Amino acid sequence: MIDTITLPERILWLAFGLGSVFGAVAQHSRFCPMGAIADIVNMRDWRRMRMWLLAIAVAVLGSAALHSSGRIDLARSIYRSAGFPWLAHVIGGATFGFGMVLASGCAARTLVRIGGGSLKAMVVLLIVGLFAEMTMRGALAGLRLDLSERGSAAFAAGHDLPALLIALGLPADLALAGCALAIGSALLAFVFLPRQRLAPGSALAGLCIGLSVVGGWYVSGALGYLAEDPETLQEAFVATNSGRMESLSFVAPQAYLLELLMLWSDSNRHLSFAVASLLGVLAGSLLSAVGSGSFRWEGFRDLEDTANHIVGAALMGFGGVLGLGCTIGQGISGVSTLALGSFVTLAAIVGGALLALYYQDRRAQSAA
Repeated sequence: MIDTITLPERILWLAFGLGSVFGAVAQHSRFCPMGAIADIVNMRDWRRMRMWLLAIAVAVLGSAALHSSGRIDLARSIYRSAGFPWLAHVIGGATFGFGMVLASGCAARTLVRIGGGSLKAMVVLLIVGLFAEMTMRGALAGLRLDLSERGSAAFAAGHDLPALLIALGLPADLALAGCALAIGSALLAFVFLPRQRLAPGSALAGLCIGLSVVGGWYVSGALGYLAEDPETLQEAFVATNSGRMESLSFVAPQAYLLELLMLWSDSNRHLSFAVASLLGVLAGSLLSAVGSGSFRWEGFRDLEDTANHIVGAALMGFGGVLGLGCTIGQGISGVSTLALGSFVTLAAIVGGALLALYYQDRRAQSAA
């Protein structure tokens, strides 16, 4: 039996390791969901999108396998919470998607760029963290709650794809396995289309990123699960901010990091799974950039570039919290739970990014 005194440290080190793998792989492979969307719009290049889709497929299949084996329970994640705040998912996702284009990358890409030497990405992190904190507990919290309550629906069957199939009469295990196999197989078939086969290096990167999300569920949901916490005598998930099972996500954790740094002497503040994985991404991307010789200091180009990044970061901080995640938090981790809200948020993120790319194109045309 694992000693509960050392369990939090083990969870944190494992989270740091998963984040390091994610950061190193993302830096080396140029993994970037925003860049994937932009590549399709600007160059009809699907390579980075296929990498992202492969990561989603691996996360969906791996998470379903863990759930089916009884090691984790996907219903214990925040993505399958009670209620279906569809308006928050739509507005939050679209706001985040628009913001990530202005800020030259999503929350995860921001961390990777910091590891590669980008000072403007550091500014983005600070502003994302600030607005995420304001949206969770500050001046924007009221707006978040209002949007979540106004546009909320409740389905008797549940708020995930397997629950809808269960309502139709399918057994629970078969419903989840069927959904995961259908989605995962469809994505894999698209990723490895003969005409545009994914390069081995990109395929390996997508596999590693997907597995890092699966690893996050296993670490927090299996290794970090206590049926009875010695202090509270209730079930608990060790070192998670939400008190529930968590995997990789990078918007709210930026707020948690700033909060921890500012209130370090507060004995009630502790390093969490989310912050440890975030620090791992920074460390992994830094080591990869230095090791490959790609580390370069980068600053803002001009006033417009500065303004775009500041506004984009603010939109990401607000939208990421409102929509309960980012391109990784909802786009991979959330989707891997087969929660309806995650699919809605992911679609809204893509829609917001497309709108921002159109906006940038119109601005460029008018300036020419």
